[in-house]
Amino acid sequence: MNAPAHRRRFSWLPRTLGTRLLLILAAGMLLAHGLSFALLFHERATATRAMMLSNMEDDVPLSVALLEHLSPAERTAWLPQLERRTYRYLLRPAQPGSALASERARQVAGLIDDSLAHRYALRPRAVSASPERYEVELTLADGQPLTIEVTPSLLPIARWLPWVLAAQVLVLLGCVWLAVRLATRPLVRLAEAADRLDVAGQGDAISEQGPQEVEAAARALNALQSRVAAHVSERMQILAAISHDLQTPITRLRLRIESLDETPAQERLLGDVTQLSQLVREGIDYARSATVSMGTPVQLDLPAFLDSVVGDYEEVGKPVRRVAGAQATLPTHPQVLRRVVQNLIDNALAYAGSADVGLTVGAHGEVSIDVMDRGPGIPEASLAAVLQPFHRLEPSRGRASGGTGLGLAIADQLARALGGRLILANRAGGGLRATLELPRENAAVRTKPVLESI
Repeated sequence: MNAPAHRRRFSWLPRTLGTRLLLILAAGMLLAHGLSFALLFHERATATRAMMLSNMEDDVPLSVALLEHLSPAERTAWLPQLERRTYRYLLRPAQPGSALASERARQVAGLIDDSLAHRYALRPRAVSASPERYEVELTLADGQPLTIEVTPSLLPIARWLPWVLAAQVLVLLGCVWLAVRLATRPLVRLAEAADRLDVAGQGDAISEQGPQEVEAAARALNALQSRVAAHVSERMQILAAISHDLQTPITRLRLRIESLDETPAQERLLGDVTQLSQLVREGIDYARSATVSMGTPVQLDLPAFLDSVVGDYEEVGKPVRRVAGAQATLPTHPQVLRRVVQNLIDNALAYAGSADVGLTVGAHGEVSIDVMDRGPGIPEASLAAVLQPFHRLEPSRGRASGGTGLGLAIADQLARALGGRLILANRAGGGLRATLELPRENAAVRTKPVLESI
């Protein structure tokens, strides 16, 4: 499908709101700054020309009259004193050139003629176009040629002015950046808080401080979290009540079936009742996992904890192995963490027949508990779906294996209650890797291996 027209139209813009605002405001301020500079230099050029014309109108008649009364030898000595920034007097004929092309040059030549009361025959000519330079020649009374060389130019700029202007631009850009940051930072915090929203209602409320619009959005999000938590709690209470009430008739049904004669039909009925009882128990466990009471976390030595969990399985002859890994201590909730790890191990045993348990530490200090198997794995498209309650896969991880579709859902829900997350990935060579990532805040991590592979 083609992208919407408005999206194609603005596809060149940056993706983040902060960058867009920064570019727009910076471009607007730089444009306004440039316009101010242009107007400033235009006014400077106009003032310089008016000043030059005013000075020439008063200065040229006096200078020419002085040179008329001086002897040829004295004139040469006086020329440096008569020189001005934009024009000077030369005791020579004008250089070859062309007719005056610019309106300003013709205006200057006319002003010189008017100031001298038209007593001299002027011969103006343009000598250079860039930089502009033109000469106006006249002849003194004794026949001495006199040339007025004019080189229009702006008043010189102070050396410190460009640095001041550059510093001004940097200050403006800094102010723009600060304004954009102050405007977008509450939105970033709001997005992060929404991403951490706890549907069980056990998370901290979002801070309602900041600009009025962000405060209103935070209040609405907190209200939404409360409504979602209430809805989830009600759903879990209904599920727990139904599952609990089903246990009594299931028990009566089992007793009645066991009192029947031992036949293949009785065996099949007992299998169905066993599966129904397991579904009811896991339904209660799933409902309880949504509102698990966490209590105060304790500092836990993860290698010793995993050794204890694996040892429990080894004592009953289950093929569960502890593989080499890092050492780490972490403030957490041991009972909840044990339930998560046990669910992952039970899942591996049910579908692969064995499980390997390891502890790893990431490059940024994140702590992960890995439960690995060499079973059939899970199709890539279903890795996220199997974390949903009552989701089963056919045929390898289907109903025939005795699963209820709640083990991974319970593990995922408890992992989120611990502040971590559960990640499923297929292993190279076959099998599944279930990774429980735990929050690394206040974690003490050592990279020394805890033991060698068994």
